[in-house]
Amino acid sequence: MAKKKGKPAEIEEEIIYVSKSELKRDAQEFHQLGSEIAKMGKKQRERLPLNDDLKEAMVVADKISNKSDAYRRHLNYIAKTLRTVENVEEIKAIIDVMLNKNNQAEVLIKKIEQLRSDLIEQGDDLINETIEQYPTLERQKMRQLVRNAAKEVKAEKPGKGYKELFQYLKDAHNITY
Repeated sequence: MAKKKGKPAEIEEEIIYVSKSELKRDAQEFHQLGSEIAKMGKKQRERLPLNDDLKEAMVVADKISNKSDAYRRHLNYIAKTLRTVENVEEIKAIIDVMLNKNNQAEVLIKKIEQLRSDLIEQGDDLINETIEQYPTLERQKMRQLVRNAAKEVKAEKPGKGYKELFQYLKDAHNITY
């Protein structure tokens, strides 16, 4: 009896091959991330969820930042340590928010300025909508600030009331510098 040539129990395993180029790109990405973290100030780094090894590495990086070869090698060590960290995506997200904070704040400032202009033009109707949207605002104070700002705009001398209205709206949005 002839044996049939066939594959023995077919094992369906997916073997994922990672190219050498992809490994290098990943290593470069971790190196860049480590470099960004090392360039940050101590206060900014405190807001990042770094493990103890990375915190110690950052202290050493601050000490040797003026020694170029040692600093470069230490950044390699930081990148190697980052590869073992589980919360890399969380760290990246926080860094993106921190580095992009100024752009986001500028957009919000523009929105507040537009709201202030609209409040001065439209009056009570928009005041009621704004108070519904931001319940921390006080209706009486808003009306008074809008009225004062509107008088200043009519007199073509925007000043104290105009600025106070902006500051009040900014405080409602919780913007700090």
